[in-house]
Amino acid sequence: MSELITADLVDLDLSAETKSAAARALAERMLAAGRVTDLEGFLTDVAAREAQMPTGLDGGIGIPHCRSEHVATPTLAFGRSTTGIDFGAPDGPADLVFLIAAPAGADDDHLTILSSLARRLMDPGFTGALRAEGDPAAAAALIRGEEAPAPVAETEAEAEATEARTGEPFRIVAVTSCPTGIAHTYMAAESLEAAAHAQGVVLHVETQGSAGFERLDPAVIAAADAVIWAHDVDVREKARFGGKPVVDTGVKAGINRPAELISEARLKAARGEARTISDAGEEGASGTGGAAETSGHLGVRLRTYLMSGVSYMVPFVAAGGLLIALSFAIGGYEIASAESVADHFVWGEAASWAALLNQIGTAAFGFLVPVLAGYIAYGMADRPALVPGFVGGAIALTVDAGFLGGLVAGLLAGGAVMAIQRVKVHPTLRGIMPVLVIPLVASIAVGFLMFVVVGKPVASLQNALTDWLNGLSGSNAVVLGVVLGLMMCFDMGGPLNKVAYAFAVGGLADPVPGSLKVMAAVMAAGMVPPLAMALATTVRRGLFTRTERENGRAAWVLGASFITEGAIPFAAADPLRVIPSVMAGGAVTGALSMAFGCTLRAPHGGVFVVPLIGEPFPYLLAIAAGTAVSTMLVVALKGVRRTRESTAPAEDGAGVAAAV
Repeated sequence: MSELITADLVDLDLSAETKSAAARALAERMLAAGRVTDLEGFLTDVAAREAQMPTGLDGGIGIPHCRSEHVATPTLAFGRSTTGIDFGAPDGPADLVFLIAAPAGADDDHLTILSSLARRLMDPGFTGALRAEGDPAAAAALIRGEEAPAPVAETEAEAEATEARTGEPFRIVAVTSCPTGIAHTYMAAESLEAAAHAQGVVLHVETQGSAGFERLDPAVIAAADAVIWAHDVDVREKARFGGKPVVDTGVKAGINRPAELISEARLKAARGEARTISDAGEEGASGTGGAAETSGHLGVRLRTYLMSGVSYMVPFVAAGGLLIALSFAIGGYEIASAESVADHFVWGEAASWAALLNQIGTAAFGFLVPVLAGYIAYGMADRPALVPGFVGGAIALTVDAGFLGGLVAGLLAGGAVMAIQRVKVHPTLRGIMPVLVIPLVASIAVGFLMFVVVGKPVASLQNALTDWLNGLSGSNAVVLGVVLGLMMCFDMGGPLNKVAYAFAVGGLADPVPGSLKVMAAVMAAGMVPPLAMALATTVRRGLFTRTERENGRAAWVLGASFITEGAIPFAAADPLRVIPSVMAGGAVTGALSMAFGCTLRAPHGGVFVVPLIGEPFPYLLAIAAGTAVSTMLVVALKGVRRTRESTAPAEDGAGVAAAV
């Protein structure tokens, strides 16, 4: 087994000024050491992980990390900056930067080593020793655990708190998890443990990381007074924690605000709150304020369920839509009526290849509604809900209920399974419940409802929506384009953006000219915010900080790829000027796309699918017009602010002179 870090992977004088430059500098050391096979591919994976959530931690630490197919062996590179690098931590720049690279199929032993390092970063003695070390080899040995840092003495306040403890201590069990399960999972655990020790609380943590997880002893859970979930992915086997007060938050809160979370857990326990939880999710609450709190999250949970289905459906839409679009480009629209390639296929005929692509794409499209329904149900009630969800989706196709029928079937299936899971059964039946009883009973219930009760009304509604989309023309189409453009650009990846995108993608499940226009308008508008910010940082560099100019260069690629989130750093720094500007540009682009009659069968791809767009040149003109509008507005608004700031000191000086 090769060493995780060696002296040549340590840079004690890291000169990079941005997080992307720091990642590149450390990744180049990995490449030179043969640990990374493709530098640019690996950096793309690092940037994608960074886009999910900032990797800066309190205490001057940055931990960019990812799992990538371009990593040959689990590796860690360390850099120490003298100026500090912004990784998004609340307390400022990081001077200690750890780039963690794990192969896509890394084995458990290596992931355990990576996780162990992540926990050590919460030890001030460890980080202090790294800041003082002058020899790369010694720093590498320290990180590997071959040299122990000087112990940090307990503070006087902690000692007094320890001595003052009397009676039975407050007990908490916690679960921490993050998307990659390498770093944040274990840092949150360490942070919670340290805060609990300082408050005299007994805390046991279950880390649900990439290397799996070791379940807490049921006796420990039973003895706990409260539960903390600090997670960015779903907690596994959550029913174990039922009947106790639960603090449910993100993993970053576990790292940055552990004392607050422990205090909140104490408060919930004092109020007597208790949750009834199943492995499908939270079912209810008892005690003061519990029901209100649960009902207040209904809208959020519903959106999460729907987006779960849409996210699994999108790859089918992308593959199927692109294949069908390619078939039309090769063989024309009449290729849709070609006979089956299973009966007639000529290797040398372009028409046969076009028919093959069309029929593969059509087959992929046939899964859209069942997959949508199945994974909505899965998001609600986990694996037992997959069968009734897929069955309900298939029935939605049978009764011509389309995309809306899939939504309804998924919600019905998830609700049916959750209802069945509440029924108390004899212990001897529990083993067959998720495999046989629940799928069987729920499928019967969903099938009855879809065939007999709701299927036809939903089909009528779907047909009405299809007719409305087909009838869109003139001012109606332009108004819809404006609304979709505003929604795509308001929160740039947030709830409104996702609603508009889900509406467009859902239309591709039953493609008609109107739904294809909607998809084109949504993608065009979604490209405007990052492109506008990229252009603004190019034409008026002085209005933006160095970090924003760096982000602006990346925004060119993100915007061209239809990644609206590329504009979020600009909106976060100056929301009152950036958000209205990009919304105006998005509205212009959406309106023009609809007015030009542009169509799109692919749900993603940006400029890379322009050859497959109906009316491609007007489409690009619409994107350019919206980008120009947003750029002019944001430059003008920022310029007004700069003028006011520059004239303020002069006015103050004039007032002083007059007073003298």
